[in-house]
Amino acid sequence: MPLFEYKCRECGKPFDELVNHADDPVSCPFCKSTNAEKQLSVFAASVGGSSSASATPCGQPSCGSGFA
Repeated sequence: MPLFEYKCRECGKPFDELVNHADDPVSCPFCKSTNAEKQLSVFAASVGGSSSASATPCGQPSCGSGFA
């Protein structure tokens, strides 16, 4: 089951939820409202990221790849 990030539109608190299908209804664990908005997770936002040297932690194109 995939893990999705949500933000409750009633109380404003963020939460994570394991769901079978992306469009399954979820309830806020804090206020029990079913009025939640799916959030774009940091992981999903960075999957198609840049391959430039500045995107690596050490500033080198081969940083951490095992190749010199």
